[in-house]
Amino acid sequence: MAEEMSIRVNFARPIPIFPLETPALLPQQVLPLHIFEPRYRQMVDRALDGAGQIAMAVFDGERWKTEYAGNPPVKPAVCIGQIVRHERLADGRYNILLQGVCRARIAEEFLPDPEDPSEEEPRLYREAILEPVGIDDGDPDRLESMRRWVEDLLTEGPLRRLTVAEQVLKYVQEDDIPSGALLELVSFALLTDDRTRYSLLSEGNTDKRLDIVRSGLESLSRLIRQAESQHPEEWPKGMSWN
Repeated sequence: MAEEMSIRVNFARPIPIFPLETPALLPQQVLPLHIFEPRYRQMVDRALDGAGQIAMAVFDGERWKTEYAGNPPVKPAVCIGQIVRHERLADGRYNILLQGVCRARIAEEFLPDPEDPSEEEPRLYREAILEPVGIDDGDPDRLESMRRWVEDLLTEGPLRRLTVAEQVLKYVQEDDIPSGALLELVSFALLTDDRTRYSLLSEGNTDKRLDIVRSGLESLSRLIRQAESQHPEEWPKGMSWN
């Protein structure tokens, strides 16, 4: 399944950038966001007047902790999301649902210029010209093999211990979900390490993402087996398989 989906992205025009501390969106994912900062309220206002698309980015390094109100650097890989639902509150805040559409890379970034005399209402948020990344379908046999392997891990293997196992298994066993889309859903649900998630976001080759997911799930399985050997039934109350 190509990542273009049925939603078109005009890469010739700048797209708003919304950076967060950690990777928060991959294609096929749905991300709820509460928008309250004035610059991002303006961003959503303008996005809804246009294509309704926002690129979710990731801060690069720790400067955002002291420069958040400014424009700390962001990493090049982003996920373009489509606003599929929104609620505008009385005070101008928004609740939105953003669906991941495709991977992209920042080619040229435009910082906000609150004093730009050419705009009646100067832009408060950053935007960028983006380049598409990762529109290959991948090897269908490898994707199907991965699907069956993940199903085994969730039914008979160590991943059955995870609190999200039952819900993820439903996706895996839903034949209407293409294996390429399933790879995105499974990887973000089960692999929570920030470095791994950014690797999945920045890697455009489907077969290489399969390798990342397999390696991550093998590591997770080993950790669970080690935990099982420590008699989790004796763990203190409140601890769980997260």
